[in-house]
Amino acid sequence: MKATLSAESSHKLTRKEETNKETSERVLIRSKRRWVLSTIDLEEEAPGPFPSKITEVYNDNDLNYSIKFRISGQGVTEEPKGVLTINEKTGEIFIHKPIDREKFPILHVNFDVLDEKTGEVLDKTLSFNVAIRDKNDNPPVFVPEVLYVDVPENIKEGRLPVSLQARDNDEKDTDNSRISLRIVSQEPALPKISLESISGVKESMITNLVFTGCFDYDKVKKYKMLVEARDHGTPSLSSTTTVNIAITDSNTHTPVFAAPTLNAQVMETETNKEILRIPVQDQDTPKTPASRAVFTILKGNEEGNYKIETDPVTNEGVLTVIKAKDYERTTLTELEIGVENEEPLFLCADGKPVTPVPEILKRNSMVKVAVKVIDVNDPPVFQNKTQMVYRVEEEEPGDVLYTPIVRDEDSDPAKLRYELVEDPAKWMSIDPRTGKITLAKKMDRESPYVHNNTYTVVMRAIDDGQPPGTGTGTLVVRLVDKNDNTPHLTSNTSVMCGNKADRVRIKAEDADAFPYSGPFTFTLGKDDEEMKSQWKLEQSTGYETLLISLQSLPYGNYSVPLKIADQQGILAHDVLQVVVCDCGKGDVCQDLLPRSSRLHGSAIGILLGALLMMALILCFCLVCKCKEKKNFKQFLQVDGNQTLIAYNEEGGGSICKSALQFIQSPTGNYHGLKSEWMQFEPQFQHSTTNHFGNLKTGTIQHTQDPYDVSDTIDSRNIYARSKTLTRNRNSIYSTTRSGFTTSFSLLSKWNMEEHLERKLYKLSMEQKDFAEYHPHDYSSEGTNTNSMSLDKLSFGSTGDNLDFLQNLGPKFCTLHEIVQQGIKEKNRKL
Repeated sequence: MKATLSAESSHKLTRKEETNKETSERVLIRSKRRWVLSTIDLEEEAPGPFPSKITEVYNDNDLNYSIKFRISGQGVTEEPKGVLTINEKTGEIFIHKPIDREKFPILHVNFDVLDEKTGEVLDKTLSFNVAIRDKNDNPPVFVPEVLYVDVPENIKEGRLPVSLQARDNDEKDTDNSRISLRIVSQEPALPKISLESISGVKESMITNLVFTGCFDYDKVKKYKMLVEARDHGTPSLSSTTTVNIAITDSNTHTPVFAAPTLNAQVMETETNKEILRIPVQDQDTPKTPASRAVFTILKGNEEGNYKIETDPVTNEGVLTVIKAKDYERTTLTELEIGVENEEPLFLCADGKPVTPVPEILKRNSMVKVAVKVIDVNDPPVFQNKTQMVYRVEEEEPGDVLYTPIVRDEDSDPAKLRYELVEDPAKWMSIDPRTGKITLAKKMDRESPYVHNNTYTVVMRAIDDGQPPGTGTGTLVVRLVDKNDNTPHLTSNTSVMCGNKADRVRIKAEDADAFPYSGPFTFTLGKDDEEMKSQWKLEQSTGYETLLISLQSLPYGNYSVPLKIADQQGILAHDVLQVVVCDCGKGDVCQDLLPRSSRLHGSAIGILLGALLMMALILCFCLVCKCKEKKNFKQFLQVDGNQTLIAYNEEGGGSICKSALQFIQSPTGNYHGLKSEWMQFEPQFQHSTTNHFGNLKTGTIQHTQDPYDVSDTIDSRNIYARSKTLTRNRNSIYSTTRSGFTTSFSLLSKWNMEEHLERKLYKLSMEQKDFAEYHPHDYSSEGTNTNSMSLDKLSFGSTGDNLDFLQNLGPKFCTLHEIVQQGIKEKNRKL
């Protein structure tokens, strides 16, 4: 079909209205026009032949140009491709294959006019639509194609819980998509099932299934229906679906007891015991709500002695006694028990449901049970199952706490016997005839057997029946506290980090309860000046306090006695062990930290080498010592005489004046030595010849003392340990003092000076504590004997005058002052 032109065009498309001949006076008139292409209709799935011309387009630019046409869009450059083509010269449009309307109901096509020589577009792009006319080529379709549905037997007549849906893909609002449904067949035919029509739905049909009457599971369990859907097109198309309906069983039969009456028996005192199982019969499907039985005691259980439950496996009724019956009151009980199903009963008569259910059917679901009570020996019964008494702890034994009152229906109370069942602390005794409970031991409230200030005793009474009956009773003793415990420290050891703290926290506790416990009063255990100068308590009252050090204490262990008093003034003595140490950056003594080491193989080799070298050095020193000793022995006189030497020159630094000392040379000359030369130094050397006879000038070298000596020095002990055995032929000099002859060699003089210097050096360390001084008696040093020892000092005569010991000389004053200061600090008395 050709395109038409419109006078409203705004494009520069022109058409020749009149022809101007060379002889005509008329002129050409040009006007702006626009062409509008109407929609082109094509039949869906047209059979051909192909290609087939469907329309033609043209443009008046062909008057001035040599033009060609071009199309694009759906069917050309877009899906579905290859459907449309155009003759570039004539503008004829052809179709090459059929089109499915359900996929492409309309095609939008664009076309252009171009200069054939340059390819320039001569006019704006125009469009036209190709509409596909619908053809009834789609039958109705059911969703789903096959339908399965379960319908309960007891459903009331009316709508079934199922719906059918059919749809047609042909064009809407046409006969091709309009659908009608019908039931083609139903097996079995009853109850009658029909379709419920729904108006207003055209392209899709939804309908419900309805029925009249009742379903009977025992007769028919499955129904099959064939439903057809047909459209109204030409020719009419249709399809079918199958509906499968399964009937599920419902409660249409009542449960029936096997026998109209039943018998059971129960012991008089029995509880929570099964006494009877009641079976029932039901024709409904087993293990479904339609057949599961529900039992009820209708009569005879007014006191609640029995209960009945359903066994889920056997569907039996289980009758249980839950509260004991008293034979003296009741010997026989008649119970009336009914049964029904979990699901309500459904009845259908003459094709119609029956409501309500007739009562006669319910009466057939009842049974009577006769329960016989058998007499047994009743146990003793305590009038008070639990009795509470109050007592103060630590009371003297012999107090009667409780005498129970017990009754027995079947026995003489005088024939009852009593026993203790629970008495964990063994504080009680019981009279086996009367049950009287007496205190046998003192009760302690702080005992682990006492909980929340209560002590529990359980007793029992036993009758003389067969078998013997037993009843129990409980005695609860509530204990009142007494101040029978003293306070004490929760921990007797504490660590004080001396590098960063001067106090430790101490806590106390008391096993007694308020008001016989805290808050406590803390005081120091000793009221002396030494204790007050070292320690103090931050606060005196409370459950804890701080012990503060008033001095910078050396590292070590300290015992601090404390007094702790409770609210009532009960006093307790305790000792706190305080460890003063260096904690570093932590809170634990570094000396107490675990020691561990891990050495490399090379480090182990170095250590072994060092140990071997030390062993060689020691051996060398031993050889030298032995050689020196051997050389020294040649100077000793075999028949030497022991004498007491007065070493009253005890070091420099004293306020006393020292006297001039003289030394006799081997030639008989005396050389005066100042006292400063004789001051004791840690280490010195004398330059001498091999023989003492040739004494050269002495030189002294000062070094730090490497020795460690004891803290306490006794001057007399020093003299006693400095006895010197001299020999006449090797005597260097001899002096006379107070009638005594003193003779000693230079070597013994050197030994004594070195020994006293080490002790004086140690005494100068004021931060160390001095050992306790113990005086010694050196009045008797034995008889004169020949001895090779140079370290002992003996008396040559028992009648010698010892007055010179009262004044040991100016150099001994410093040692005397140091010893006296240590004795004063430790508050010792000589």
